[in-house]
Amino acid sequence: MERDKQRQPPDTEESQHRRLIDAISDYAIYMLDADGVVTSWNSGAERLKGYRADEIVGQHFARFYTEEDRQAGVPQQGLDVARRDGRSEIEGWRVRKDGSRFWAHANIQAIRDDDGDVVGFAKITRDRTEPHEAQQALDEARQALFQSQKMEAVGQLTGGIAHDFNNLLTVIIGGLDTTLRGIGPNPRLEKALGMARLAAERAVNLTSRLLAFSRRQALQPVASDLNGLVRHMTEILHHSLGEQIELEGVLYPRLWTVEVDPNQLEAAVLNLAVNARDAMPNRGKLTIETANTYLDESYQDTDTEVIPGQYVLLSVADTGHGIPKDVLARVFEPFFTTKEVGKGTGLGLSMVYGFVKQSGGHVTIYSEPGQGACVKLYFPRYFGADPPENVVEEQAWPSAAQGEVILVVEDNEVVRVYSVTSLTELGYKVLEAADAESALPYLRGDERIDLLLTDVVLPGRSGRSLAEEAAGIRPGLRVLYTTGYSRNAIVHQGRLDPGVDLLAKPFTFEQLAARVRRVLDAPARRAL
Repeated sequence: MERDKQRQPPDTEESQHRRLIDAISDYAIYMLDADGVVTSWNSGAERLKGYRADEIVGQHFARFYTEEDRQAGVPQQGLDVARRDGRSEIEGWRVRKDGSRFWAHANIQAIRDDDGDVVGFAKITRDRTEPHEAQQALDEARQALFQSQKMEAVGQLTGGIAHDFNNLLTVIIGGLDTTLRGIGPNPRLEKALGMARLAAERAVNLTSRLLAFSRRQALQPVASDLNGLVRHMTEILHHSLGEQIELEGVLYPRLWTVEVDPNQLEAAVLNLAVNARDAMPNRGKLTIETANTYLDESYQDTDTEVIPGQYVLLSVADTGHGIPKDVLARVFEPFFTTKEVGKGTGLGLSMVYGFVKQSGGHVTIYSEPGQGACVKLYFPRYFGADPPENVVEEQAWPSAAQGEVILVVEDNEVVRVYSVTSLTELGYKVLEAADAESALPYLRGDERIDLLLTDVVLPGRSGRSLAEEAAGIRPGLRVLYTTGYSRNAIVHQGRLDPGVDLLAKPFTFEQLAARVRRVLDAPARRAL
């Protein structure tokens, strides 16, 4: 027996090499002929791709590629590069025998004969799915962080601009209102002033959208039924869309309650509907759908501000021309628009974005060219009391009662003059101050004061700080804040603090009259 073993020929270098290659199980190592047909197959290739050697030898290696790559000629391109340069290194999705995919990193080495002609290829493939997906997740997280930081920076800028414009618009609108009330019969002048008033109202709408995007508007959320709000908007949506657009509502019958600002929600839905209409110039269909849903931790990969939990979904989908990928990444940026000059401000979707974010929600948009678009708004489920069935309309603009006195504190001189003039015209006695320190002597004096009308942002001490001190000096004093830019003095987590009355700038004569009267007639409460 020992003599038989001694007579067996020793392993050849080729057989040793073959056993070595076959023992490597972490890499798929195999040979191709000059046309790309598999001629050898190691155990690593069987483990990685799922084929036995007898199933794959003699088959073209293109079968491991996705259908998209085969159609694009990717397998042949890899061979051509290796034939020209000696080797090629490629990455991409590959398909196993069972149809599952993995991310492959592959090297193709050209094999040449003594004359330098390519007679085949050596191919080494490794599964890099986990590192690839980890890198993708990291890249997406970085992109989400960058997008969040960019939107926050732009929001701060636009919020500051809106603040300055609102002060200017308060005076412009106030001057126009005063002139309109004071002129005698003069149709030509009335028409000119009316046109100026309409232009000023358009400017108000623009600044409102800027504040919405920057999340600086003072939301006044109430428990709401989104189904009811959508039904309430049906008539105005039909009017805005026109007869060529079919409107369909798919409303979930047991929808959870949310806490949102109804006026801002209606403005958001109207903006989405108008955008959808513009994307369907030759007829189409707009579908508004509601549903209860749950956002899990995976949503934080796309938006770091998302808090996992129960949400109510409101989606607006159209059958329009769709949105290209490069445009899709910018649709929520303020002033970005693909419409012709004069056809859009680029603030509609940015307003929607800011409003939803300020409401504690999440917004996404899905679209492909030629396949329409779908915008999904997610609002957190509200666990408080059910929404009221009836909304009480605000009272019309009454004038002052006998002897009522208002202290106006406003650092912008022209806004202060306009407020004082308007309140005086309404019959109130008015005291005025440019800052908190100038207002304190009035509050500490003996003169009657029924209402403190103060701007939130003042030089030195804020309007909120002034109101808190005023509450200690004059318990029960009514306070009405004005602001063109809501910072953190009276607005937290995107909503007005409880017990706070706010008149947003710019305000009209009628709005000032109505809000002052409502605050004065409200039951007494502690000043905030």
